[in-house]
Amino acid sequence: GSVQKKGHSARILSPEEAEKLAKDQVLVSEFKQLKLEKEAQKNWDLFYKRNSTNFFKDRHWTTREFEELKASREFADQKLTILEAGCGVGNCLFPLLEEDLNIFAYACDFSPRAVEYVKKHALYSTERCKVFQCDLTKDDLLENIPADSVDVVMLIFVLSAIHPDKMHLVLKNIYKVLKPGKCVLFRDYGLYDHAMLRFKSGSKLGENFYVRQDGTRSYFFTE
Repeated sequence: GSVQKKGHSARILSPEEAEKLAKDQVLVSEFKQLKLEKEAQKNWDLFYKRNSTNFFKDRHWTTREFEELKASREFADQKLTILEAGCGVGNCLFPLLEEDLNIFAYACDFSPRAVEYVKKHALYSTERCKVFQCDLTKDDLLENIPADSVDVVMLIFVLSAIHPDKMHLVLKNIYKVLKPGKCVLFRDYGLYDHAMLRFKSGSKLGENFYVRQDGTRSYFFTE
């Protein structure tokens, strides 16, 4: 299929930034890396416990940034079925459902606590969305979504939180529920983003892969 790219290309590093990254080559120990992988769900659940629904701003830019959302309709009032994989507490989901009344959304997240926040949201309605807890790397999406039934899958700042060795498992999982020829909308952290340069020494897990102080992880993508 075709991949459309727009927006990000890696920013040019200043000499100081380049030197900082060049020096920061010591990786977190294998023991700690295995522990982080094992406790990934717990760390995200604790993140939502600390921040509840207040951390991320509502994303009102999805239809503006992703023209493919509307373009995926074959006629004006067609009902679209979407999957938001890694929905968090609904910062993208609810603005989208509010803006476009002809959408039914499946939504899932790694964190059981995040899923509960979505269910308690004032706009949550089982007629317009189905939300469930899911580890995209191992829980089969077909248990909650029919095969080949989704018009658009949204992966917004989700893949970066998954170990690079397991990212392909997420894509294989998504592929099973996506209608043939339909699209995945992907946005995530880019190489040399300021967020990458803010990591202190001792946070590096691998190439472009880092751990935050709270144990959640982030990968920074090249185009």
